[in-house]
Amino acid sequence: MGKVLIIGAGGVGTVVAHKTAALPEVFTDIMLASRTKSKCDAIAKKIGGNRIKTAQVDADNVPQLVALIRSFKPDLVVNVALPYQDLTIMDACLETETSYLDTANYEPKDEAKFEYKWQWAYQDRFRDAGITGILGCGFDPGVTSIFTAYAAKHYFDEIHYLDIVDCNAGDHGKAFATNFNPEINIREVTQKGKYWENGKWVETEPHEIHKPLNYPEIGPKESYLIYHEELESLVKNFPTLKRARFWMTFGQEYLTHLRVIQNIGMASIDPIMYEGKEIVPIQFLKAVLPNPGDLGENYKGQTSIGCRIRGIKDGKEKTYYIYNNCSHEVAYAETGTQAVSYTTGVPAMIGAMMYLKELWKKPGVFNVEEFDPDPFMEALNQHGLPWHELHDVDLEL
Repeated sequence: MGKVLIIGAGGVGTVVAHKTAALPEVFTDIMLASRTKSKCDAIAKKIGGNRIKTAQVDADNVPQLVALIRSFKPDLVVNVALPYQDLTIMDACLETETSYLDTANYEPKDEAKFEYKWQWAYQDRFRDAGITGILGCGFDPGVTSIFTAYAAKHYFDEIHYLDIVDCNAGDHGKAFATNFNPEINIREVTQKGKYWENGKWVETEPHEIHKPLNYPEIGPKESYLIYHEELESLVKNFPTLKRARFWMTFGQEYLTHLRVIQNIGMASIDPIMYEGKEIVPIQFLKAVLPNPGDLGENYKGQTSIGCRIRGIKDGKEKTYYIYNNCSHEVAYAETGTQAVSYTTGVPAMIGAMMYLKELWKKPGVFNVEEFDPDPFMEALNQHGLPWHELHDVDLEL
């Protein structure tokens, strides 16, 4: 049906490679590329069957990206590299007139800031080139946005209150480790909180607002209000929202380590001089922390991510909770990765499939909630991320 170029060979790239390779009727040709070709080769060898071609590419280098795209001629580029590299990959897609998909919005290296303005600015150029840009097609952002669109389509006349809840109740046995790229993860959870209420953004101190929430099959977990990128597009695309928030669980040991890292300056993104060389503290920290891709083998427990929604249907108030639980052990048995990588990689594969089947294909740049959610929701159940619904329940929020 189509050719796909996957850029990035971390945990998420591993999942995307496994999942695309398992669907030869959809993904006829697959190339996996990253800065370190040996990582791609190891993933391709594990999958076997000569399904995956590999290549070396510097995702910061537009001419290199253009040369690779022109050589392989993919129908779609799936970007699961670093968020810093979104714009260079989008530039290469524009130059080669190739459609694009990612799982996380762009953020500049020199500022811990999540904002879609840089990618939304490509709308006219992608439209004029006749190519599709699909933004934020992981789990959160991604599935949570599609859950919201599905709820709006089927169960609500107006959505008024949205709370996205993200719980990782797994245990990897490490004193401190991050579930995806440490540099991105620490930047994300240490910034100030922010939520949408009554037509404006309200800013909070990091982890200032928190409360215990009950998660299915897991129980109560302390949950912290943080800012997350899908809120920006959701309040734009669902203007009836009166309030939109994002909650994530953290253990006390994790938060203690995080405070120490911040207090001693290791979370800083500002370069310092060390023995005559310029280093960025958080990049050095990344080098000494456990590799997220190596956590899966001993990871126990599960994640639970979903949307708790309140609004109006037929003039009456309605509540709705839609969620997915994903087992770290099951994810590892299938792909050799932990559930956080799995829950991001599977939606990226499904988004690519939606594009190749021409179900999500139109010129321009779009967040996932702007497409029809129904075929994507059906595919989640078929490819490892089944979802569950609870109607008219206490949302706790």
